[in-house]
Amino acid sequence: MNTFRLPTTVCFDQNALDKLCEYKNVNAVIFTDPFMVKSGVAQRIAEKLDGCNSVSIFGDVKPDPPIELVVQGLDFLLKANADIVVALGGGSSIDAAKAVLLMAKRSGKKQDIKLVAIPTTSGTGSEVTMFSVITDREAGVKYPLVHEDLQPDVAILDPELVRTAPASITADTGFDVITHALEAYISTAANDFSDALAEKALELAFEFLPLACKDGNNIEARDKMHKASCLAGMSFNIVSLGVNHGIAHALGAKFHIPHGRANAMLLPHVMRHNADLPAGFSASPDAYTTAAKKLAKIAGRIGIKTTNIKHSVNALCDHILALEHTCGIPATLAEAKVSKEDYLSQKSAIIKSALNDACTATNPRKMTSEGVEEILSHIAKY
Repeated sequence: MNTFRLPTTVCFDQNALDKLCEYKNVNAVIFTDPFMVKSGVAQRIAEKLDGCNSVSIFGDVKPDPPIELVVQGLDFLLKANADIVVALGGGSSIDAAKAVLLMAKRSGKKQDIKLVAIPTTSGTGSEVTMFSVITDREAGVKYPLVHEDLQPDVAILDPELVRTAPASITADTGFDVITHALEAYISTAANDFSDALAEKALELAFEFLPLACKDGNNIEARDKMHKASCLAGMSFNIVSLGVNHGIAHALGAKFHIPHGRANAMLLPHVMRHNADLPAGFSASPDAYTTAAKKLAKIAGRIGIKTTNIKHSVNALCDHILALEHTCGIPATLAEAKVSKEDYLSQKSAIIKSALNDACTATNPRKMTSEGVEEILSHIAKY
């Protein structure tokens, strides 16, 4: 038996932030990063919480939040006696807040804390998932956490908060959306519900990402990408991801490549690998894997016209590569400022980490060391 559940209330469109005005007579903590504090956005959110007894701001969240930050955040939360946590920012702020809440509940010191997630980038979908990623910087490893207690109670989508994101961040996070949706769509756990969410996310992302990258003030494009991110998050929250994320986690931990950028660099090569296309041409659908047939279906949904499954898959992967070029995504590790020496010294560790990553378990093609190495060879060109 399968089940389908969406436990997070999603507030979107005009006046979505007014949801915060409903919280009365509680202690609130805002988890965010220094930029959100300096730009005044955190204060704007605090003003929406004027019905609370107290509002404290923890503004020290760093990219790829380390274990030490989670410990600091827990201490801050307990001292503030928080009843509600508002996670404001990109995936790092939301992931950090989730991990802090999980620790608080596990410690037995705080059980009934509400989590409100307000994303300021359109990418991770963390506002609607039971996933969080925390980094052990000393070991150079990213740990994906998966637990129902990591699921936010409320997500607030306000495209105005994304309007000022630079084109590079828009591209990185936008390809995270596409990767989430594609990996969920061909996951071994995929079902009709997750497919519907992923399909809509992909239609929106392929149409509106180039527009958002070209003009950040295009509020329609910002709004559609924000919703695409949320839809993709809902999809992979049900069925998980694949080896694209497994490798990206390892690359991010070793070389500090932004998560969405690492995903983007890998994506067309992982999709071709997972499609496992036959060497020759065949018109029979029986000659193709389920992943190949589903990728071909997506190609059709985004307007790629071809005559057969093999051509459709290859055309989709080529389309992704072209879109990455348009949006300024580096094609190789060298372009991402990773030296050949550094890559070779970490290659074995990256392969091992990718194979052990929780996301790889639902990849549609069984992964081996040789398979991961083959994928890496496409971006490790020096």
